[in-house]
Amino acid sequence: MNRVLIKNAKIVNEGVIFEGDVLIENDLIVEISESISAKSSDCKIIDAEGNYLIPGAIDDQVHFREPGLTHKGDIESESKAAVAGGITSFIEQPNTVPNAVTQEILEEKYQLAAEKSYANYSFMMGATNDNLEEVLKTNPKNVAGIKIFLGSSTGNMLVDNEATLEKIFSSTPMLIAVHCEDEATIRANSEKYIAEYGDDVPVTVHHLIRSEEACYLSSSKAIALAKKTGARLHIFHLSTAKEMDLFTNKIPLEEKKITAEVCVHHLWFTNDDYATKGNFIKWNPAVKTAKDRDALWKALNDDRIDVIATDHAPHTLEEKKQSYLKAPSGGPLVQHAVVAMFEAFHQGKISVEKIVEKMCHNPAKIFKIEKRGFIKEGYFADLVIVNSGLPWGVKKENIFAKCGWSPFEGYTFKSRITHTFVNGQLVYNAFKVKNVRAGKRLLFDR
Repeated sequence: MNRVLIKNAKIVNEGVIFEGDVLIENDLIVEISESISAKSSDCKIIDAEGNYLIPGAIDDQVHFREPGLTHKGDIESESKAAVAGGITSFIEQPNTVPNAVTQEILEEKYQLAAEKSYANYSFMMGATNDNLEEVLKTNPKNVAGIKIFLGSSTGNMLVDNEATLEKIFSSTPMLIAVHCEDEATIRANSEKYIAEYGDDVPVTVHHLIRSEEACYLSSSKAIALAKKTGARLHIFHLSTAKEMDLFTNKIPLEEKKITAEVCVHHLWFTNDDYATKGNFIKWNPAVKTAKDRDALWKALNDDRIDVIATDHAPHTLEEKKQSYLKAPSGGPLVQHAVVAMFEAFHQGKISVEKIVEKMCHNPAKIFKIEKRGFIKEGYFADLVIVNSGLPWGVKKENIFAKCGWSPFEGYTFKSRITHTFVNGQLVYNAFKVKNVRAGKRLLFDR
């Protein structure tokens, strides 16, 4: 029997912070109370005095690169980085090699994770212009959803056949998650800047190439199609002020058919940072202006945006150090996402309760994940202790991602994650990931 008693924590759950104790037995939370006594001598006691206890974060959008791209990252390395960052469950995207566009390839990824993952896991089924039959075989009980790329940052997975798109939207009852950027707009913008600069296009125009208009055209079209077909749509990594008018806070999350996500980098950086960070903050969709960032924060806090995620997408230093046109988009974020949001809490931009709502509760609700995302009796013990007054600096030596770099390198965060539990097992403590692969396949209540 695995027994752990966490005492004197500031427990954050469902909009309330209260001091109390949490008792874990095996993989479940069995008691939450103001004061709990250890019921046996084999009970491990952790005093969390003064620290926050939050549910493990659920990251609904990561790229862990396995199979096929494991020189950048793999399930073992990136899930270690995730638990070190307080992320206890992840949903990984299908643009690995080979792309997860058949049930067999999808299931092979689950088998890899069962052997290797330190965190709980699910994998999205990928849609293409010609795999509708395979998409419709997807099991809603044990697969997170269907992923559609409407912008071509992703190799062969661009879905640009309108009839196919409408068929997918109208045929599947599952959640459909989309990457929204309009391909024709991006190509036209690229041609314009290549004509001006030749091969030396500067990264400072990335947000003008992958522009506000490219994002808005695509996301508004996806929303119109979802409304027409009744599809359950979730839009990933929103980046512009203009798109915020497409979403509502007039109905409760449980009743929304169209939901929205923002990523940490779009809340943190602006186009002014390209001058110093260069390709290390080159993402698709692009980091945009301070005005856009302010609008994202406003929509996040007023509940037009429902989820904070990472789009963790590591590339090697060598790949990122290439010229702008050659350098791939994406970067590692899972290890620093939760503490970055606690930094925003210190800056007065968001409350701790709202961080937990957007990173823990809402992903569980949107994807209907069974017994995770909350601190409740009978739920799995995915728990994170955060010391909000224990500064630490990000440096190469303490980065867990296989790529070995971070856009936050050199930054000192005010908050530190001290303990991460996955299914009741202590997997991370004080900069060390224990050799405990406690992750389980996520199941869905649908």
